[in-house]
Amino acid sequence: MSPGSGHPLAYPLTVTIGALAVCAAWAPFGTLDQVAAIAAVVLGVVGYTGYRLAVAVGLVRLRRSSSPGTVRVTRVRQQHRLTSRSWLQLGGAGRPRWLPVYFDPVLVSLTETEVECSDRTIHIAGRRLYPCGRIREAEPPGRLIDNPSRPDNDACAHTAAAIRLRRRLLLDAQSIVAAPFAALLWVYIDGGGLPAFLAATTIAAAITTWLSAIRGSDPT
Repeated sequence: MSPGSGHPLAYPLTVTIGALAVCAAWAPFGTLDQVAAIAAVVLGVVGYTGYRLAVAVGLVRLRRSSSPGTVRVTRVRQQHRLTSRSWLQLGGAGRPRWLPVYFDPVLVSLTETEVECSDRTIHIAGRRLYPCGRIREAEPPGRLIDNPSRPDNDACAHTAAAIRLRRRLLLDAQSIVAAPFAALLWVYIDGGGLPAFLAATTIAAAITTWLSAIRGSDPT
């Protein structure tokens, strides 16, 4: 499953492997305490990634209803601070709900449609969408941008540019501005000088980028 395969989980898995590789690269040069800290980070990355993947591939329970499971689905793009995510707004007989999903190119041209969710998964245009969190009863925080009521003729070209690995990494790496400050705190606590600062900065940058990717960032 490569980043260019178009699978929604390919990109977050690639970033996860990259973050683990950065941790592994610095481990041989660290002291016992530093290696223990890196091991704790690795365990956290592996554990949280496993949890997110379990949510993504597990059964998604939308609602209990007397209807056969048909819901109206619209895509909403959320911008909150430095994060951008795709949500599916699920409408039915009651109040709408919001489900975060990993980005898929099919979302860009998605207009309001009705889908059958009898198997407790969501398929749109023949593709399965993978949730990256729990269904919310309340509207997600931040600025919410609805998809156009009609598909954009240039949607394919815009999507092709947006899903490039380099662009996605640059967008998810916005939070690395905090990495040097986290590294300074680590050097203050554990010492180690410039080598420890460089290692901590690199690891913190990789982890913040990974966290954005595994939570389901939207490159559009």
